[in-house]
Amino acid sequence: MSEKLLQLLDRQGWVLADGATGTNLFNMGLQSGDPPEFWNVDKPDLIEKLYRGAVDAGSDLFLTNSFGANASRLKLHNAQDRVRELSKAAAEIGREVADSQSRPVIVAGSMGPTGEIMGEVGTLTHEVAVEMFEEQAAALIEGGADVLWVETISAAEEMAAAADAISNVGASWCGTMSFDTAGRTMLGVTSADMVKFIDGLDYQPLGFGANCGTGASDLLRTVLGFVEAGAKLPIIAKGNAGIPKYVHGHIHYDGTPELMADYAILARNCGARIIGGCCGTTPEHLVKMREALD
Repeated sequence: MSEKLLQLLDRQGWVLADGATGTNLFNMGLQSGDPPEFWNVDKPDLIEKLYRGAVDAGSDLFLTNSFGANASRLKLHNAQDRVRELSKAAAEIGREVADSQSRPVIVAGSMGPTGEIMGEVGTLTHEVAVEMFEEQAAALIEGGADVLWVETISAAEEMAAAADAISNVGASWCGTMSFDTAGRTMLGVTSADMVKFIDGLDYQPLGFGANCGTGASDLLRTVLGFVEAGAKLPIIAKGNAGIPKYVHGHIHYDGTPELMADYAILARNCGARIIGGCCGTTPEHLVKMREALD
């Protein structure tokens, strides 16, 4: 499964990932507080539209609608027994979209954080976290994901648990953490810390980097931090489309398609090889990003 992504990187030099999942689903009618993963079964036509929007805009890789499809997150909706069903469905829809294209398109199985705290101050043990991640990882691979994509992680302990889980199912993976304006994750990990941590993993990812955060410019600073720390693997940059603002009852991101096109070039120049958008990034942004990178 790793060959598709590595071959594309070798041939093209860079890969354009997708944009936001949540933003685009809210634009389709998802309500705040509703689990988007339910739509994989209840509204599969809209999830197909989500994926096709990214692919038609030029993305080489898109993430499945499974960010919160682990037992811990689904328990908030009394759906902890639906991990396999919802994750597998997310990947199956993605597989159909990717296989319908005339060019290689990579389906990345999204795996978000559990929402629980690990380590000395937390209550989630490594063993339980591995069990949660492994259940979701197996379902995503069963559904047809090419690679697993662990994203928006704040703690090294949680990334380590995900790596162990993915190792157990024998899948290829990528991992990203979310950094704030102080250059650290919510739990204090710096870009240099992440490089050292990734280097020390027994089960290495295909690539690693940063997603979300507080805007494209701060994310680029983190990318430069990865390079300065001697990152050996392909770096991922998936920044938000500007800064969120509350406008007329809705969250609006102020980054224009032209701004995100500039960000894509800057990300590549800073050292990133897998480049995409996160919150606020729509197909309109991706079109300009693709044009700029090409």
